Amino acid sequence: MCGIAGWIDKYKDLSECQVTIDAMTDALASRGPDDRGIFLSSGKDVCLMHRRLAVIDPENGQQPMTRGLGGYKYTIVYNGELYNAAELRERLEALGCRFETTCDTEVLLYSYIYYGESCVEKLNGIFAFAIWDSKNRRLFAARDRVGVKPFFYYEYNGGLLFSSEIKSLLKNPEVKPEVDEEGLYDILFLGPARTPGFGIFKNVRELLPGECMTYKPNILKKRTYFKITAKPHTDSREETITRVRELLSDSINRQLVSDVPLCCFLSGGLDSSIICSTAAKSFEKSGRGRLDTYSVDYEDNGKYFQKSLFQPNSDSDYIGIMSEAINSRHRNIVLTNKELYYALFDSVKSRDLMPMADVDSSLLLFCREVKKDFTVALSGECADELFGGYPWYHNRDILFEECFPWSRSTDIRRSILKKGILPRAEEYVNQRYKDTLKLADKLPEDTALDSRMREMFILNYYWFMQCLLERKDRASMFSGLEVRVPFCDWRIVEYAYNMPWNLKALDGREKGILRTAFDGLMPDEIVWRKKSPYPKTFNPIYMECVSRGALDVISKKDGPLSELLDRAGVMEIIEHPNNISSPWYGQLMRAPQILAYIVQLDFWAREYGVEFKI
Repeated sequence: MCGIAGWIDKYKDLSECQVTIDAMTDALASRGPDDRGIFLSSGKDVCLMHRRLAVIDPENGQQPMTRGLGGYKYTIVYNGELYNAAELRERLEALGCRFETTCDTEVLLYSYIYYGESCVEKLNGIFAFAIWDSKNRRLFAARDRVGVKPFFYYEYNGGLLFSSEIKSLLKNPEVKPEVDEEGLYDILFLGPARTPGFGIFKNVRELLPGECMTYKPNILKKRTYFKITAKPHTDSREETITRVRELLSDSINRQLVSDVPLCCFLSGGLDSSIICSTAAKSFEKSGRGRLDTYSVDYEDNGKYFQKSLFQPNSDSDYIGIMSEAINSRHRNIVLTNKELYYALFDSVKSRDLMPMADVDSSLLLFCREVKKDFTVALSGECADELFGGYPWYHNRDILFEECFPWSRSTDIRRSILKKGILPRAEEYVNQRYKDTLKLADKLPEDTALDSRMREMFILNYYWFMQCLLERKDRASMFSGLEVRVPFCDWRIVEYAYNMPWNLKALDGREKGILRTAFDGLMPDEIVWRKKSPYPKTFNPIYMECVSRGALDVISKKDGPLSELLDRAGVMEIIEHPNNISSPWYGQLMRAPQILAYIVQLDFWAREYGVEFKI
């Protein structure tokens, strides 16, 4: 994994902009602590920048990488991993290609040289890359089908900037830290999610999952090379069970390839346990020894744990059962509540945008500990979105509501704002919801339930899932840790979308098809355990910390949020935290997390010098 950036300007001599180029490159240092590289075209109008985290062929995979064919040169900067690199290499060698390294960067570059833009349709992996094509005098860039890796860009007259992270773009004088009314709608009424393709800062955009683009000065063309389409599901029950097991096992095994130490995250839930079980068997079979696994918890959490519809039980007992079953070397990272609070600020720096409060900061601290011994980890994100794991898939009272199911009401959001602020916010949110529903491809024979489940899939895919993927990428890469997500294989996405609900929720259980596919391969307590989300702290010490932080924010008469926040509304949450009837976002963001979000919003505005244009 790496950090990439680039700058094209038809009017500037970029060799005279070294200070800015260095600043953009170094802003990505956490994503690539192992190496640094810069390419400047012969015309000095194109610059590609790279920071490297070495995972495959550490000795020879430096970037930017340049290769030639037919007298023309092609230069790539690339962030990601190709999981079908071996197959692509064989095909390219059959065409006469000769490789100098064993890294997937060279495979990807030659795939473009030989196949052109259609190369993206041949890739299985997580990636964002850009290639300067000297033959056609253009930049070609693409993002993976599921959107695991980021690609932000900013277009201006005569030029284009792009980067893995917004902080790098902001190092260029062309980009101003301005947030207009639309950006505030996203932050305050949809956040921590954001509109697909929208970078919050004015005119900052992001390639969508499955999207690619070409750029020549003042001519930017985008196209979708992968979209989720409805197809008849013709497999029987038994064939579906087998296919799910085969697809997921293949995805996990492909993602175990690494030339540096690799471990797995183990929460004790179904999804991470499937990955850890499969990985442990692969390690044993290949002679790699015992698998290392990691989990996270909070100081005194057992003492303060509160059972709820969203979090029915604690993870600790199940982690022990699973670790023992697969004979892993397991380490449980225990976080203190004060360090969880203070990490809220680093989690803002990692995202450049609004994080999911302590759900982000805890992951950041966790990844920081894992990085001490490992460079690569596998994690179970996205199974719930793809296979119907969340409660809102199963509660009929919520399922058919015309709203985002993880943020059903804007009342709590409206309550913390001054009267008259952002009057069209509810209309904005509703329009974003309706726009997303239009992306749900359907079949004429779909039942009303299957039709709605396709809509729910698309809502979760483009919003909730993208928010969690962004969280995982930024929190991990902030510590130079590469985290892979086997459930995000596009073949699994496509198969899950077209699976009828009665098969997906087999025997009436959330993720029933997954449970059945791996029944007998793991302990029963794990396979049939009721879903429990990522752990959060219940310790009152944390509530005290965020309450003091939020009180400090609303006490600043000249603070960046003084014209936005209503003191009485924030005080109501501080004084009566149990009066919140539904989460701010998802399953975990209740009173402490709302207050943390306010603290982070204030810090973000100050740290990035944000100018609110409303």
